Formats: sequence, structure tokens, C-alpha cells
Amino acid sequence: MPETQYAQSGELSIAYQCVGDGPLDLLFIPGFVSNVELMWDIPKWADLFTRFSELGRFVFFDKRGTGCSDRTLGTGSAEDRMDDARAVADAAGIEQAVVIGLSEGGPLAVLFAAAFPERVRSLVLWGTFARILQGPDYEAGADPEFVEAFITGVRDQWGTGHALEAFVSGVDNDMLPVLGRFERQTASPGAAAEILRHNVNMDVRYALGALRVPTLVVHRTDDPIVPVVHGRYLAEHIAEAQLVEIPGHFHVGGLPGDDDPIIDAIAEFVTGAPTHREVEIDRVLTTVLFTDIVESTARAASIGDRAWRTLLEQHDTAAGKAVEQHRGVVVKRTGDGLLATFDGPGRGVRAARALQTAVRPLGIEVRAGLHTGEVERRADDVAGIGVHIGARVSALAGPGEVLVTSTVKDLVIGSELQFDDRGAQTLKGVPGDWHLWAAN
Repeated sequence: MPETQYAQSGELSIAYQCVGDGPLDLLFIPGFVSNVELMWDIPKWADLFTRFSELGRFVFFDKRGTGCSDRTLGTGSAEDRMDDARAVADAAGIEQAVVIGLSEGGPLAVLFAAAFPERVRSLVLWGTFARILQGPDYEAGADPEFVEAFITGVRDQWGTGHALEAFVSGVDNDMLPVLGRFERQTASPGAAAEILRHNVNMDVRYALGALRVPTLVVHRTDDPIVPVVHGRYLAEHIAEAQLVEIPGHFHVGGLPGDDDPIIDAIAEFVTGAPTHREVEIDRVLTTVLFTDIVESTARAASIGDRAWRTLLEQHDTAAGKAVEQHRGVVVKRTGDGLLATFDGPGRGVRAARALQTAVRPLGIEVRAGLHTGEVERRADDVAGIGVHIGARVSALAGPGEVLVTSTVKDLVIGSELQFDDRGAQTLKGVPGDWHLWAAN
């Protein structure tokens, strides 16, 4: 067994292992539960990891709340759990990897590839989805009541081996005790159910258009857990994605060799491209924050130019500190406000709140607007429709309000952040209606 190591993701320790060597780095994001040490005791997973290690250095980890990682979800948001993959990539010294997202690891792999495209050589989405639940604009999804009943069944059977039996094929009576032990030492019944609830609420459809990396979507034609329609949706909405459908009436194989056709397809895909992807990354998924001082013109007129310049300097200092503390980048000042970018929307919301709190003793109120979407990098600036949307959202915010789009809200589901519904709004110069929310 490889040595288990730890990466630091915020306050949490994330367990990971590296096995194999070669010109490729492969970063594997697992399904909803895993245990990097116990998986070697299950012949199917030992065989799978060995095959992956023949392609290069294979790096895999336990997501927060499971296995050998810290057994807490923290906020449990998709943003934070995607950060775990970044932390492992940093700790393992990965510059550019083939990122493989299996099942519930798929949405996190999509976010990672969209936010950090320069670190992704190619993307593999295996038996996964962008959204799992039905919605007004996603009829292919599963009925929420059915999903809740399924999660309850998993919780009630957890620890017996029967819970994971639904996810893997070919489980016989000899394998059930092994799976039962794996379940018990990977998560508690309540934690397993909580993780599943977080996973089924993920929606990363808006990120698919931002993907600019070679992508393979591989899916079983009769997958009972994640129906193939979800894989087809991914392939249809990711530019130039390859779709490979493999016969099989199961989610993941339970015996060595069950998933050989999928591994063969992945091996052909990842070895058929250059070992290092040399492209200029000019479009990324990011969170943009716009702020401005409320009634700045009237305030400047009332206190005079010199006092106003002093006040602006104090504001700019507080703004720069708030952005830096939340791992953001100030792109530019906008006279009485700023434009900043963040690699996670939760950090953007918290930075806006921190700025508002910091400047309130100065006698000024700041409004803020945030949007997560695709932007264009231009030297030291950013541009594109995502930036325009952020600016228009900020203009609609009230004094002391942080207004966000649904893409921001969806990414931080599960965190301590709460939102008040502001309904559908028309953004000047932006097509369609946009559902906005006020962070509180």
C-alpha cells in the first residue's frame, strides 16, 4: 500500500495517496465515499488503481467527511470540496493533470477544470452528471421524492454492505462483510446520508460552457444510479467532448475486470494527446465582485475634495485587505468602488461583507454584486458577459446589500451563507431574466 499523506484544505486535513510513475499525472476525484487505505483490500479497487498507475502517477484522495480525511464536511459546499482537489494537487506537486471525476466526483472535476484550466491536461467524466434532480429546465433529472427515499435507504442499510451494493455490481455473500466493514470505517450512516444530500443538490451546468480542456465522457448505457441521459447532456454541452457509451446495467463494476472497457477508453483518450497541454488560457470560470460607495457624489460634495480623497484612500485600504484575506485579486479601482475576482463565490461574498463592515465606521455604505461565470483574461483586466452581469447586479443592490446571481447561490449551498429571494430581474444590456438573491 502506498503511504497515506495529508494535504491542508483550509482547516481540514485531506488524506491522499500517490502510486505509479510516468510522464502523466492523474488526479482522481472519487464518488461520495472512499477510504484510501481500505480500498486496497477490495480486489476491484486495487485492480482499478493498479491499471491507472500504469498510465502515470496516480493521485487519489478521500473527500472531506470520509475515509482517512477529517470527518467533517465543514460548510459542505461544492466550492469548498472542489478546493480539496486543489489542495491535494498542490501537496502532490501536480502542475498539470488528467482529472478523472467518478460519479459524485464529476461535478467537482468540472468546477476544477473550469476554474483552473491551466492545471488540467484533460478531463474524464465517468458515470457522472452536471445536475441530478429534476427542475423546470432539466426534465431529465430524478424526482426529488425518489431521491430522498433512496438516501433514506442508504442510511438505514449503512454498515451492512447492502448500502454500497446498489452502486456496484457482482456483490456476492463473501463480499458483503468486506463492503460492510468498508462502509463502517468510511463514514457514519448519518454522514453518508448528509453527503448524498449535498451531492444531489449540486448544479454545475453553467460551468460546462466555460470548459476549454479536452474532455471524455464515459458512461454505462443502463446505469441505474446515474442514467446515461446525464452523460449525454454533459457531452452535448461541453465543447468538442467525446462520448463513449459502454454496455452494462450497473454504476461501477464490483469485480476485477468489470470496468476494463472503461479503463481502456480512458487509456486511449489520455495517451493520445501530448503529455503537456501548451495553450494560452484566456477564458476561465471565476467569481466577479463589483462594489461602490452609496451616494458617493453627494458625500464628496458635502465634505470637500481633500476630505473625500482621504476617505477614498481609507476605503481602498480596507477593500484591498478584505479581498486579499479572502484569496481574491483586485483587478481595478472604479473611482468609488472596485472590481475583484475570486476562485470561489463563498470567498467573494465574505469579502464583500468584510468590506462593508470595515468601512461602516467611516460613515459610508457600500453596495456589492457578485456573479460566477466565464470571463476573458486580458493582461491585468477581465472582460466578457460575466463581468457585465456582475456590474449590473451590483447596480441593483441597495445600501449595505450583497446581491448575487443563482450561480453564486448554487455553489455555496450547504455553507453558513443564507440568502433572501429577490426574484427575477432584468439586467440592462443582458438578455433574459436573472434570478437574484441577497446574502445575509
